[in-house]
Amino acid sequence: MIDFSMYDFKEPKIKAYKCEKCGTVYYPAPMICKECHSRRDPVTDKHWETFDLEGPCELLAWTRLWNLPEGYNRKFLLFGIVQFENGLRASGRLEVEKPATGMRLVATVEESDERPGKPVHVFVFKQD
Repeated sequence: MIDFSMYDFKEPKIKAYKCEKCGTVYYPAPMICKECHSRRDPVTDKHWETFDLEGPCELLAWTRLWNLPEGYNRKFLLFGIVQFENGLRASGRLEVEKPATGMRLVATVEESDERPGKPVHVFVFKQD
């Protein structure tokens, strides 16, 4: 039997940020909070809390991309912009058959290696 305990199989995550001084949330993180002007240290994130950005969201807009770059094995890709319950907005891949503006979705994060280079973490929006 193979021992996999030495490997770190963490699920991919995308982080959002919260200013500890005033409570404003951001994705992606700015260098300076627009509300209280608190400065974020990009190395330590001092005075800023991080949290995983995922879960329930609402589809605000979507499109179908036909002319994909080299490396994609699909004819087209559905792409959407969503708003999370905390007001943050993000974009990512849609995996629904018939997208409609206003529909409720669930955001997950996956590691994508469809394009050349190092894999990246991307949002994937699905129906419940």
